[in-house]
Amino acid sequence: MQKKTIKEVKKGEFFTRKEIDEPNEHQVFIRGSYDRETKKYECQRFDDINDFIYLKAHTPVYTGFTF
Repeated sequence: MQKKTIKEVKKGEFFTRKEIDEPNEHQVFIRGSYDRETKKYECQRFDDINDFIYLKAHTPVYTGFTF
């Protein structure tokens, strides 16, 4: 498990917002594109393509988990 900022995560990469070794599908997000208007990164939930969250660039997230 690696702790990164959302800015360091590549577009399309999976991440979780909490340190979980084996997360469920509803705990995994996919990083999307940067929204210049709100100055945040668009992220969608893995199991629901209509569920979006917007995170600031320095928000800590976790990658490198078993999914």
